[in-house]
Amino acid sequence: MTIITRYVLRELLQVFLVALGALTLFMLVVGLVKEAQQQGLGLVQIVALVPYILPEAMRFAVPGTMLFAVASVFGRMSAANEITALKAAGITPLAAIRPALGLAVAVSLVSVWLNDVAVSWGRDGVRRVIVSSVEDIIYGRLRQQRAYATAQVSINVKAVEGRTLVRPTLSIQPSGGGPAVTISAAAAELRANPDAGTLTVLCRNGTLHVGDVKAVFPDTIERELPLDAVSRKGGGSTSPSEIAMADFAAARVEQAERISRIEQLAAGKRALALLEGRLEGTLPRAVEHERGVAAAERGRYHRIVMEPWRRWANGFSALCFVLVGAPMAIRLRNADFLTSFFLCFLPILLVYYPVFMFGVSQAKSGSVPPVAVWTGNVLVCLWGAWLLRRVLRT
Repeated sequence: MTIITRYVLRELLQVFLVALGALTLFMLVVGLVKEAQQQGLGLVQIVALVPYILPEAMRFAVPGTMLFAVASVFGRMSAANEITALKAAGITPLAAIRPALGLAVAVSLVSVWLNDVAVSWGRDGVRRVIVSSVEDIIYGRLRQQRAYATAQVSINVKAVEGRTLVRPTLSIQPSGGGPAVTISAAAAELRANPDAGTLTVLCRNGTLHVGDVKAVFPDTIERELPLDAVSRKGGGSTSPSEIAMADFAAARVEQAERISRIEQLAAGKRALALLEGRLEGTLPRAVEHERGVAAAERGRYHRIVMEPWRRWANGFSALCFVLVGAPMAIRLRNADFLTSFFLCFLPILLVYYPVFMFGVSQAKSGSVPPVAVWTGNVLVCLWGAWLLRRVLRT
């Protein structure tokens, strides 16, 4: 048995590591090109992004390469009659499949860790690299396209000469909802201060519009902007998908307390209106804003509760794929590894991923319990168990 185990593990690891390296490299390049195009990154920023995008690339590559490894190895073994030889020797095919299942469990645990690292440490690292390099990014984009825009800030220039912006127009929409600010100048310069988290714009000889108010300045004025506002990877509240696994318990408690405070505020406003005899203040529309905020916060709470379940289910998809891929490849008896892989992957693509995404969307809305994200995994495992039974009985 130990000889069979070593043989199967060696074959699986060879294929898995080679395929994982190739697919990870491909997805890493795709991720870097995507960020470079969206952000206008230079070579230095692209190199700095590599360690942060690597976990993101690997978490998508691991389940597929695990399926590819078992489909190619067991397809070849079955086509070469090695599985038949095991049966003739009185050894169950489960002896060859069992090492693959053990490897899949280990890979699944690593995949869960990669899911956590990629969305917490990885995405935060990408944001920090881009925000800290925002000055170079803006200058690069302005040299290429003469324009740069985010949700709050837009810059248009006639030309860029060195570090000087020629005839720039700067439009700022304050986050607090105040009047828009527009600055048109003869020249301007950008100076980022990552330590302070600000970008200073020095404008010379121009006009300043704040709402309907207009002012002319012949000298130099300064305008400080938060780096988050001028970066396309700006801050804002942390999305539930970017919370580290270790922080979910605290995040749930904090979110529940936030919802409770909003509901108490709404109840207090209606109670005060009742005491003052303002009957219109007791109607639901009187606390429409608080109800809307509470609904949004409850939606965030559902996403916080669902996210750990999603990461575990997504990580253990590698084990589910092995449960299907190994017996199916044995039954197909095809030595062509690409054919075996696609014949195994196509049903998973048509069944697992749609069910998984449907469960995630329903759990996010709170329509179903968060455990529903495992529905796809359970269906694939049941299907794999049926295939394995057929292999063992034939």
